[in-house]
Amino acid sequence: MIKFLKITLIMGFSWLSLVSCFTGRNRKTDLNNTIATSSSIYDITIKSLDGKSDIKLSDYKGKYIVIVNTASECGYTPQYKDVQKFYEDHKDSVVVIGCPCNQFGGQEPGTSSEIGAFCQKNYGVTFTLTEKIDVKGENQHPLYQWLTQKSKNGAGDFSVKWNFNKFVINKEGKLTHYFGSGTKPTDSDFLAAIN
Repeated sequence: MIKFLKITLIMGFSWLSLVSCFTGRNRKTDLNNTIATSSSIYDITIKSLDGKSDIKLSDYKGKYIVIVNTASECGYTPQYKDVQKFYEDHKDSVVVIGCPCNQFGGQEPGTSSEIGAFCQKNYGVTFTLTEKIDVKGENQHPLYQWLTQKSKNGAGDFSVKWNFNKFVINKEGKLTHYFGSGTKPTDSDFLAAIN
C-alpha cells in the first residue's frame, strides 16, 4: 500500500510538471530572465510618454545618454529647467531621457498627457520623456534594472534614492557616472562626465 502511494505521488507530481509546461506557467519566468540578463543598454526598449512609440536605446549608439528619473511635484522639479538647458547646449553629442516616476512621495501623480503638458508649459521640455515607470522595487523597469545592478551594467550597484537621480552612459554604451538629486546638470562635476 505504501509503495502504491509513493508511485501515485510521483506520477501526480510528474503530471503537474508536464501540465505547467504546456499551460505556460513558466513562460513568464523565462521572459523575465531574458529581459533581466540584458548585457547591453542597447538591448533595452522603453515606451514613449504617450505610449504610442518605442524608444530604442540602440538608436543612440555613439552618443552620451543621460537618464533622469523625474517628477512634477518635487522640490527638485525646477531641475527640469537645468536639464533642458543642458540638453539644448549638448544635443549634438548627448541624448537626455527623462523617466517620470511616482515612487517617491507620490510626486508624479499625473497622467501621461498631464505630465507632458506640465513639462512643456513650465519648462519648455523638448528632451525625450518616457512612459511613467518604476525605478525600483518589484516592478522595476528593465532600464533601471540595468542602471542599478552591477551584474548587468558592469560598473556598480546603485540605489535610486529620490527624484532627479542621474545616470551617464558613454558613447560606447558603458555606465560611467551616477549622480544624486542634489547634483544639477549645470554643475562642473556633472559636465565633466560628458567630456
